[in-house]
Amino acid sequence: MIDYYQIRSPLSQITEERMTRYIGLLSKELGEDLRRVELSGYLKDSFALLYVASGGSEGYFLEVFEKLKDRTCYILTSGESNSLAASMEILSYLKKHGGKGQILHGDVATVAGRIRALRNAHQALDALRGAKLGCVGAPSAWLIASDYDPETVEKKLGVGFVSIAMEELLAEIEKKRYEDNEYTELFKRASFDRGEIEKALYIYGAFKRLVDRYGLSGVSVRCFDLLDAVRSTGCLGLSILNSLGVCGGCEGDMPALLSMAILGKVTGEDLFMCNPSRFDTDRGCATFAHCTLPVTMPARFTLDTHFESGIGVAVRGSFDRGDCTVFKCSGDLSRYFVTEGRILDTPFDSMLCRTQIRVGIGDYSYFLTDPIGNHHILCKGAHAAEVKAFFDLLGTGR
Repeated sequence: MIDYYQIRSPLSQITEERMTRYIGLLSKELGEDLRRVELSGYLKDSFALLYVASGGSEGYFLEVFEKLKDRTCYILTSGESNSLAASMEILSYLKKHGGKGQILHGDVATVAGRIRALRNAHQALDALRGAKLGCVGAPSAWLIASDYDPETVEKKLGVGFVSIAMEELLAEIEKKRYEDNEYTELFKRASFDRGEIEKALYIYGAFKRLVDRYGLSGVSVRCFDLLDAVRSTGCLGLSILNSLGVCGGCEGDMPALLSMAILGKVTGEDLFMCNPSRFDTDRGCATFAHCTLPVTMPARFTLDTHFESGIGVAVRGSFDRGDCTVFKCSGDLSRYFVTEGRILDTPFDSMLCRTQIRVGIGDYSYFLTDPIGNHHILCKGAHAAEVKAFFDLLGTGR
């Protein structure tokens, strides 16, 4: 349900039936109802529409301007009865007096798509406020450009950060226990060494207890330290966390974890934290790879060892063809990158991490000229518009 507040001139030739018809067409395209509310209801919503139904509405806008000037006004126009002309005058006045807003105008599908993107952005921003992201151990030594600014992120986004010592994780792993769920059971039925799976599930249990103890929405782990300490990897544990809806990231990469948290809330999709590993100039595609991802994301999966070490348990996923989005933001939210592509296939090269996705991505010059670090986040579906709307709310440029 999306609310809207309507203003129009009583002298307008547009009828209630015509106004209702336009709202009905938008509702059908959106797949959910647009509900007309009074001004008090409009002001309560973090996201609602201001429907300028006709010309001559400017005076009625002035009557309520003082109550609207501190929020972003999404001005919906019907394209009839001088609705657009009035909306342009209203938006000009709004911006002249320090307000913020934009006009939603075009064919029904275009307007519905914009409404959906804006609503998702607002909901994501609301959902992120108060979230906490944890870092177990320091970021890996090779992440020389992947720093982050906790104070700026908390101020802009309301997301806090928690540092957890590696020793605390290791003490939890020593307890050798975990609570079963559908994903632990799924992995225990997989064709792989049972002892290695059990060891990896002890690591999952340790991750989950830390997440619960600190109230985390996401956690990134200096996972390569586990290779010597417990002779296993965190790949399986992070896969289960991600399948449960808790962002689980690798190598203590906090900008990547922040990117996961944002993309997950904006899109509602499962997330693959990955390395851009190879670009094929002839085919115009890129290969993204890593050793863990939520098992809810691929069409099929098998288990393998961790690529760099050859030990532990990693997840090798296979994907069907379809749209995807690749995203990354900086650790201070000052810039971001997003592009849409198409999953072509899931090859396997023994010299890359275990899950490999080949994506038709068009222009990949960003990765070679001005990347935001190494790790990027991939999700299924075309979601660039929603990501852009989210960063527009934050006032961040690309």
